[in-house]
Amino acid sequence: MSELPGLLASKTTVKRMLLGASIGLAIISLFVFSVDDPNPEWGANWRIRPLVITPLAAALGMLAFYLKDLARPQSDVMRLLVFMLSLFGFLVALWLGTVLGLDGTLWD
Repeated sequence: MSELPGLLASKTTVKRMLLGASIGLAIISLFVFSVDDPNPEWGANWRIRPLVITPLAAALGMLAFYLKDLARPQSDVMRLLVFMLSLFGFLVALWLGTVLGLDGTLWD
């Protein structure tokens, strides 16, 4: 377990988290910038919240996906299971970030 602080401080971890944030930003941008006539109740700066929250959640989801490398399972079945669970965790984080970002605007 002593590898964890070194792993979190590595450039590879930051790169993967930036990849996750980029995926989140690209997906939320499809929703946010497709709105032509926003509801006046949302306020003038309604786009800021989803454009911040979703990439942050996706970056944390990608961190959880990357931390699967700490498990290092030996069998192919366990390796596949850990990969699938990590992928599911990333997708859940991305979905929850999208819901939290769009709550009160497009997600009512």
